[in-house]
Amino acid sequence: MPVDVVHNAALRRFEAVVDGVSCVLEYELGDGVMTITHTGVPSQVGGRGIAAALVTAAFDTARREGWRVVPACSYAAVWIQRHPEYTDLVSRT
Repeated sequence: MPVDVVHNAALRRFEAVVDGVSCVLEYELGDGVMTITHTGVPSQVGGRGIAAALVTAAFDTARREGWRVVPACSYAAVWIQRHPEYTDLVSRT
């Protein structure tokens, strides 16, 4: 199922509403580095690939903007291991 993800840059988060339920990925940004701090998908809409869509949108945005990424939240850390096509964006510092 396709998930419509919106980048809310003012709040430094990516958002998706699925079946009326809000899902988010929150990040911090400094010196061209996006640190993904939290990915939250409530259980009532879990298991549909929503978290993956949020993280993919974050990494795609980082690529477009020329940012490096620190996958600090546990979900993003596991996700990057499964998506080697994005490892060039991971900050090693």
